[in-house]
Amino acid sequence: MSNNFGGSIDDLMDQDAADETAVPQAPPLHVASEETEKKFDDKMDDIKKKELEKKAQRFAAKIDYPHIDLKKFPITHEALKQVKPEIAEQVGAICFYADADEIRIGAIDPSSEEVKQLFEEVKEKHHAEGALYVISEVSLGRVMDLYKTMPNVKPVTKDIEIKAEDLERVQADVNDFKSVEALLKKANTTDIITILLGASLKVDSSDVHVEAEEERIAVRFRLDGILHDVAELPKELFHKLLSRIKLVSSLKINITDKPQDGRFTIKLPTGDVDVRVSTIPTVFGESIVMRLLIQSQEGIKLETLGMSDRDLGVLKSEIARPNGMIITTGPTGSGKTTTLYAILKILNQPGVKIITLEDPVEYRMEGVNQSQIDHTKHYTFGQGLRSILRQDPDIVMVGEIRDLETAEIAVQSALTGHLMLSTIHTNSGAGAIPRFLSMGTKPFLLAPALNCVMGQRLVRRVCKDCGEKVTMEQLDGNIKSRLQDQIELMPEETKKEIISKDLSFRVSKGCKKCNGIGYKGRIGIYEIFQIQQEIEDSILSGQVSEHVIEEIARSQGMTTMVQDGILKALEGITTLDEVFRVID
Repeated sequence: MSNNFGGSIDDLMDQDAADETAVPQAPPLHVASEETEKKFDDKMDDIKKKELEKKAQRFAAKIDYPHIDLKKFPITHEALKQVKPEIAEQVGAICFYADADEIRIGAIDPSSEEVKQLFEEVKEKHHAEGALYVISEVSLGRVMDLYKTMPNVKPVTKDIEIKAEDLERVQADVNDFKSVEALLKKANTTDIITILLGASLKVDSSDVHVEAEEERIAVRFRLDGILHDVAELPKELFHKLLSRIKLVSSLKINITDKPQDGRFTIKLPTGDVDVRVSTIPTVFGESIVMRLLIQSQEGIKLETLGMSDRDLGVLKSEIARPNGMIITTGPTGSGKTTTLYAILKILNQPGVKIITLEDPVEYRMEGVNQSQIDHTKHYTFGQGLRSILRQDPDIVMVGEIRDLETAEIAVQSALTGHLMLSTIHTNSGAGAIPRFLSMGTKPFLLAPALNCVMGQRLVRRVCKDCGEKVTMEQLDGNIKSRLQDQIELMPEETKKEIISKDLSFRVSKGCKKCNGIGYKGRIGIYEIFQIQQEIEDSILSGQVSEHVIEEIARSQGMTTMVQDGILKALEGITTLDEVFRVID
């Protein structure tokens, strides 16, 4: 059967198939391999990193800081340790180089205050010079990854626990300085520190000195303000002992040519003892001083410091006032800080805000806001005092007034409703006023701001076990003459009372209980005067002298420090030799 197409169905299908093959086909799709995709992503990532690096370079040029790419920079673990990873992440800054003389810190923005503060802290801790660089986010990320490669080293604790039994053993074995030396010579390095600190606490020493000399180590204790030789140790022990002390006080063991300061805490059943450590380089090694600060404040009471009834009454009346300035004067180590803390202990009551500004904070007092100045962060007495006054305090204690800025702010605060306590370095209470004026304090502001001024010293107590009594006739001629001159200058009532008695005194001899020194413990001698009208008028004149102020104060009933010391010598508390030694 034929059809109009002139062919069979099969022929037609063959033709259709041929037609289909004749139509051009679309090229087949090729799916990229994983390797190709990775190369592409890496390329894009590389472009992004380069752009971020260029962005960091442009930013560095803009803020005028050097730029560094840390892509291939070798960074040691010692450098990484200078900045903790959490701090690095928080402020966007890392230390990428550190040696004995230099540290280098890279930051996303080195001009920020956070980074600058971190930079100063690391320099101070490392005792080195340094430089700041701009780094990219890429460099920061790389260094953050490096933190994960650091060995997991157990941190060294800054608290040393002297076990009660170890302390008791040391105290039982320590009878005098010779016994300390014997213990030290047979002890290992770790035990040497325990013995030094335990013995120091046993004899109530304030400072332990360890000094490298040419052929030995000298160990000395400061006892009641006087240094005493305690022991000599072999020179070969020095480096081990030095390293141990540096380790526990978080000092750099490898830094031997620069001063360092650190601290640690002794944990005792009776309370904590803060130990401030200072080292300086010397010709034969390093000199180490450990200052012991017992944190318990139970023993600090105004009534036990040694003030006469008259002086104590004057001071208590002045600290009861809501405003004004109370100043205590004297050289370093004269007990000024202790006196101020005793005052604060009375004033520390509910409903009162007290803020202190100290250098350093020597004792911690509950209920008092204590702030420590830091010159490395430009936190000075003047700047700190400005900030404190914005904290709405009732009472402010400033560790020391040493410049016009601090003096002016202190005076203004005393005039604007605050009770201000502070110290100043002068030889007498009367010398405080000329010192304020010489700083540039305006007389018309100083006069109404001052409430009272106190001068003080610390004298050693004569040993109760070996002190011997002597009469007036047995005194040295020079001592006797000075004594008579001072008695003549005393207030009339006091002078009459002294003259009516047979005068006797005590002299020091020395025994086992006082380590052969003749003295044990200390007590304050004081002079205190209020700013009454005559003194205020003298201040306003602007031409006041220390002598004039003292004459006016004595006419108002003030007993001078030397006279207070003589009265204590008459009571058998101290010796005339000690009084004149301290005053001279």
